[in-house]
Amino acid sequence: MPSPRTRSGWIRRIGIVLVASLAPILPVTATAAPAHPQPTTDWSKAVVDSTTKRFTPDTLGSWGYQTGLYLYGQFLVYKRTHNKAYLDYIKAWVDRFVDANGKVSNSFSSLDSMQSGNLLVLLYQETKDPRYQTAAAQIRTRLNTYPRTADGGFWHATSRQHQLWLDGTYMVLPFLERYGATFNDSAYANAEAAKQLVIYGSHLADPSGFFFHAYDESGTQTWADPTTHHSPEFWCRSIGWYAMASVDILDYTPRSDPNRAKIVQNVQNLAKAIRRYQDPKTGRWFQVPEKPTLAGNWTETSCSAMFTYTLSKAVQKGYIDHSYQAVANRGYKGVLAQVTVGSDGLTNIADICIGTNVGDTAFYLARPKAVNDPHGLGAFLIMNEQMRSAGA
Repeated sequence: MPSPRTRSGWIRRIGIVLVASLAPILPVTATAAPAHPQPTTDWSKAVVDSTTKRFTPDTLGSWGYQTGLYLYGQFLVYKRTHNKAYLDYIKAWVDRFVDANGKVSNSFSSLDSMQSGNLLVLLYQETKDPRYQTAAAQIRTRLNTYPRTADGGFWHATSRQHQLWLDGTYMVLPFLERYGATFNDSAYANAEAAKQLVIYGSHLADPSGFFFHAYDESGTQTWADPTTHHSPEFWCRSIGWYAMASVDILDYTPRSDPNRAKIVQNVQNLAKAIRRYQDPKTGRWFQVPEKPTLAGNWTETSCSAMFTYTLSKAVQKGYIDHSYQAVANRGYKGVLAQVTVGSDGLTNIADICIGTNVGDTAFYLARPKAVNDPHGLGAFLIMNEQMRSAGA
């Protein structure tokens, strides 16, 4: 994900210390002979229970998309299990940042900073506390003056002038739709979210079905192609962000919306690419997804969870045919293979790419892998809840 990014307190406690990164990393304890997943285990609960044992709401991390992604996954587990402790934990974390008047001390100068707004809307739905509506309205109001490209795409950040990053679609659009549906703003939210997906796709879609990571309207970035202005490579997690945003936004997009058909078409084209490039050995997908045989390439867990989620939900919603569920099932099995349980009884999820800027092939291949990075924890929970609903 992009910078600027919010530093958090996720620190990995293991024998080998990873290099400093742009994104936070969760701690794990090195253990011998880890146990592998058993089919009867509720892996969503296991991951949430492990994470909440490792961190209190006060130590989980600061306001940022990584923590917000994880806690959104925890919220999904709460909705299924009705374990109020899961909700109380989320509320305690959010209340660190929302004051008595419902104000969040944040300028919301990046799309990343808006992702945790999902929790504000969800907590309002659960508690009806008006502070959360007030706080969520800060983000919604910020969009009225947030900078855009000439064709209306939200800049990734005020420090990333004229740039569209795939990641940003998931950072803001699901929040916008939830806000609209909850606070009588759905007409704007539905139209804006669908329009954003199409604008981003118009600059970043490739005939292969994949999407390039970023676009620079000004063409001044060193990574920008002189003709197309997009970055030179596909990065699996950026595609995963866009994929999840697409199938989630379609839940809200009216059939009459002029952009709906294009979003569905993009999902269908992407599904073909995801199926084509699934690793037959592991069921997962590679960090640089269209170059599986490239030396140094590796299967990345968070994007594999995102692709699995997208395919399964797209099948469930009828956007792609049912044969893709088998692809999702293989992906699910592959992601589960990355989960182990240490001698302390806590789960560990491996091979998660840390936070990442825009770069070339060598840059993506060289990104460090982490255990229990929140990108992977959140994506895992979102995927696992979807696959449970699909009967996997």
